[in-house]
Amino acid sequence: MYTKEIEAAAEHFKKLLAEQLERNEKIKATKEFVDYDALNTIVIGVCGGDGIGPIITKEAARVLEFLLKEDVDAGKIEFRVIEGLTIENRIAHMKAIPDDVLEELKKCHVILKGPTTTPQAGDGLPNIESANVAMRKALDLFANVRPVKVPEEGIDWTFFRENTEGAYAVGSKGVNVTDDLAMDFVVTTTEGTERVARLAYDYAKRNGKERVSIIQKANVIKTTDGKFLNLCREVGKEYPDIMTDEWYIDIMTAKLIDKKRRMDFKVFVLPNLYGDIITDEAAEFQGGVGTAGSANLGKRYAMFEAIHGSAPRMVKEGRAAYADPCSMLRAAVMLLSHIGRQKESAALEQALDICMAPDAALKITGRPDGCTCEDFGNYVMQTLTTIRNK
Repeated sequence: MYTKEIEAAAEHFKKLLAEQLERNEKIKATKEFVDYDALNTIVIGVCGGDGIGPIITKEAARVLEFLLKEDVDAGKIEFRVIEGLTIENRIAHMKAIPDDVLEELKKCHVILKGPTTTPQAGDGLPNIESANVAMRKALDLFANVRPVKVPEEGIDWTFFRENTEGAYAVGSKGVNVTDDLAMDFVVTTTEGTERVARLAYDYAKRNGKERVSIIQKANVIKTTDGKFLNLCREVGKEYPDIMTDEWYIDIMTAKLIDKKRRMDFKVFVLPNLYGDIITDEAAEFQGGVGTAGSANLGKRYAMFEAIHGSAPRMVKEGRAAYADPCSMLRAAVMLLSHIGRQKESAALEQALDICMAPDAALKITGRPDGCTCEDFGNYVMQTLTTIRNK
């Protein structure tokens, strides 16, 4: 019974195994991070995505160009606009990232990327992989770094989410074995886990953070989550001055809202799916996902983005011009720091703290009762000018 169905599913699984083993060999081959100081010109790709993506990305790029004008004029930094990551173009090519777009992305060192629409079951769109997931895999952006800070509540968290494996690694390649049984796959490799764990512990050591928390569900998902936990433990032993603790993902979601406990947490390292979920929860503490940016780091490439989606409803309702660019601007803060422009990064972070404060001169609400995205960008640049002139 079900012999043909089982054989077909097994054949599919064999192909996935070969794919992942080949990927594992590739990621082990890349040893060193790019040295931005050694580059004659740092190329920053600006890729708007779709929905509200082009609007908020354009604003963040405009602020970056304002901050980096001297470097641009001197030829030390070049901005390149990359088109073609819209849902319409991706469907036309039936690819998460069309080949010509991917080639342009690979010519950059860092990428400022707007949100993209991902088809989901029941929406009538083709089954195309998430552009984010595809980009992370194609450019080997193995660490998704998301900071959350609320000083008045003692919150200073940095999340290191493994970015290329876990439940998302082959998320569009599950199997409907029969009409009654569907199966997906979870991927954990030694190299994939060790490198994100080491990045988390290195960050903690460099920034004086005394604790790293390993988040998983190894008591139930014993093989893949168990491997992730054990490998992170081993990396932690290399950093004896840093405390390591372990939390299951379900209780961690509760402890983040525990006022007595949450101030203890500093740095988190966790698998892909859990990281996606819990960082959205964490972002609510500082005003929601619209206020949070993220970095996607690899050894050769880096990509910076908002953590929210493309908000097609805002476009449909004619409100796209009022979209909040703060998430992209927070991502720009991280981009500046990553390429070694610490002074500019600190200035932009300070300006955003002022412009996003409850008593700020302009409010962005996502509707006509607030300012437009462009108005807010102007406000940020005016504030940066004030900061520079002090």
